[in-house]
Amino acid sequence: MAPALPTVNTAETFPDTTTVVIIGAGIVGLSAALTLAERGIPVVVLEKGRVGAEQSSRNLGWVRKMGRAAPDVPMSLAADRLWAEMPERIGVDVGYRQTGIMYLARTEAEMDMHRQWLKTVEQLPLDSRLLSNRAIGDLVPGGKGDWAGGIYTPSDGRAEPTMAPSAIANAAIAKGAVIVENCAVRTLATAGGRVSGVVTERGEIRCEEVLLAGGLWSRKFLGNLGISLPTLPLISSVIRTEPMDGPTEIAVGGPDFSFRKRHDGGYTITQRGALGAPLMLDHLLIGLRYLPMLRGQRGLLRIRLGRDFVNDLRLPRRWGEKGPSPFERVRTMDPDADAAINAEAMRNIAEAWPAFSEAVIAEVWAGMMDITPDSLPVMGAAPKLPGLTLATGFSGHGFGTGPAAGALAADLVTGAPPIVDPAPYRLERFS
Repeated sequence: MAPALPTVNTAETFPDTTTVVIIGAGIVGLSAALTLAERGIPVVVLEKGRVGAEQSSRNLGWVRKMGRAAPDVPMSLAADRLWAEMPERIGVDVGYRQTGIMYLARTEAEMDMHRQWLKTVEQLPLDSRLLSNRAIGDLVPGGKGDWAGGIYTPSDGRAEPTMAPSAIANAAIAKGAVIVENCAVRTLATAGGRVSGVVTERGEIRCEEVLLAGGLWSRKFLGNLGISLPTLPLISSVIRTEPMDGPTEIAVGGPDFSFRKRHDGGYTITQRGALGAPLMLDHLLIGLRYLPMLRGQRGLLRIRLGRDFVNDLRLPRRWGEKGPSPFERVRTMDPDADAAINAEAMRNIAEAWPAFSEAVIAEVWAGMMDITPDSLPVMGAAPKLPGLTLATGFSGHGFGTGPAAGALAADLVTGAPPIVDPAPYRLERFS
């Protein structure tokens, strides 16, 4: 089951020629389209399914700097500013609020991780601070946990994943962008050694530049072009409650639960210590690259072998202009929520904050994320293929940084001065 999304007034057809084609109408691609349209640059966004229907609308809505690798913090700082400007920019409130984010630690070992992170970012303009158990109780009353401590960033916040992508898409359209749904891009057209257009299931569009913002599907798209993008899938199961009186507006992440207030008065809840890890062929092909990550997160992954493996094997790994491509066979990745993981989340959260024992579950869903070996996205020019720029592999963090990532992608496509240094995101770091 997927969250309900507002309607976007997309186009039925696309022009023969444009300046930039964006593959993928998630929040990064849409933010890039909005930026380009505001600069007067013709842009067409092609989406194989519906606007924002995959991870961009299924994530937790956290907008955070806390816990990010130091090279990634400037992107998050830029995103804070752009989220704050969004209502004026697009004429719609998408629920952005700087209500703070807090992580909790049960053990001193977990607190040491927070202390070490603070040291890595001590030269950056952050307001993160460590908390005692008593301070946690003052900020989030009504809890029963005996915490070793926590870490809190008051300037972190939240926005609404079911509102933002559609609102940004409508604003981009109003400013001149063309967005077409249910139109898969099969491959690229080239001329003179560089990209000259894209080949879709409905025909070809000529263009000067292509931005690949395909999320989970980018690895398959690039693999068909002979470019290796190391990403593997993880699944997050999510709960939405009915409106309720909760302990705080602060988003809280415990070792085995998380919660954050929603614009509708309910809460978004997860089992923060458990992600579904469906085994697929790619685990055999590139799994060794993830060993350092796995050593630090052994208890996080719920590995399973089942129909995901079979379904993935059925999708072609090579195809031509005449298709069909995998993107036509699976318009929207819609994994099942894991009932056991969600039940754990509700037990754990009610034990820590008993107010949640009265929560009424309104909806559950799951989203599949594309994870890189270092959890940083891939942004920059594709190797050996001039005219193709990548903005993908956001590892579950793309919503929070989406407006800044989209702006950076637009800068990279047009050669404008970048909003942040793109060096940490180059694909070549995995070579």
